[in-house]
Amino acid sequence: MELELSETNQASTEVEKLADDAVIYKATGSLMIKAEKTKIITELAERKDLLNTRVTILGKQEERVRSQLKELQTKLQQDLSPVPPMTQP
Repeated sequence: MELELSETNQASTEVEKLADDAVIYKATGSLMIKAEKTKIITELAERKDLLNTRVTILGKQEERVRSQLKELQTKLQQDLSPVPPMTQP
C-alpha cells in the first residue's frame, strides 16, 4: 500500500507539472485512454486519500496484532516455565 501511495504521489506531482492542454493518457487494463488533466488530478487525489486511509487502518491492525502476539508470548513463556519443586514440611 505504501509503495502504491508513493507511486500515486509521484504521478500526481508529474501531472500537475504538465500544461493544462497537454495530452494525457491513463492506463485502463491493457488499454491507454485519453483523459483530461483535471479529471486525472481528481482521480489521483481520491486514490491518495483512499490509500492513506488503508495505510492507517493496516498500521493500527498491525499494532493490535503485535500487542496480542506479545501478550500470548508472555503467557506461553509463563505456562512453559519450570515449576519449582515443592518442599516437604
